[in-house]
Amino acid sequence: MLAALPWLALAAYDAARVLEVAAGRGPRVAEQAQALVQQIERSSALDEPQRLREVNDFFNRRLAFKDDSVTWGVPDYWATPLESLEKRAGDCEDYAIAKYFSLAASGVPTARLRMVYVRARLGGQSLAHMVLAYYAQPDAEPLILDNLRPEVLPASQRPDLTPVFSFNTEGLWQGVGPVTAGDPLARLSLWRELVAKARAEGFL
Repeated sequence: MLAALPWLALAAYDAARVLEVAAGRGPRVAEQAQALVQQIERSSALDEPQRLREVNDFFNRRLAFKDDSVTWGVPDYWATPLESLEKRAGDCEDYAIAKYFSLAASGVPTARLRMVYVRARLGGQSLAHMVLAYYAQPDAEPLILDNLRPEVLPASQRPDLTPVFSFNTEGLWQGVGPVTAGDPLARLSLWRELVAKARAEGFL
């Protein structure tokens, strides 16, 4: 691990707070938030592999892929799950973010989840992309949740993805393994801002 993040003291998921914030944004957001809270509740009763599939499908079905420049009018914006549901759209970061916080809310330990920056080979090009990785054990092969593919697949079945660095609300790593090299902390300002917003909305 490259760095501990002491500014991320964990708090509890608060479904009532999520619904309250959503209601303040209008009936359409309230309806989407109700569906999300129900999904989180249903998922919490499932084993973790099934939970991954349910949450992955929930957001892959509900969000349309759009660049931040179209949705938010800025080059890069990291949206909370409620913000993405309000817009009914997101880019790759937003899909991964929504799945991360929803799985954490359903009871998956955040230590098992990592946001992963990757280079994705798509249409003969190498593109910057983000996915969510799940580790059943610290040294296990991760499962990958991705908006580009509907299935939750082991990393070995995604040779199109090359990990660059990964992070969660507990730390930051080079690649997806335990080996450390370099320090991309400077790139985490959007994550810091996002976590503060997600906490205010009841997700942490």
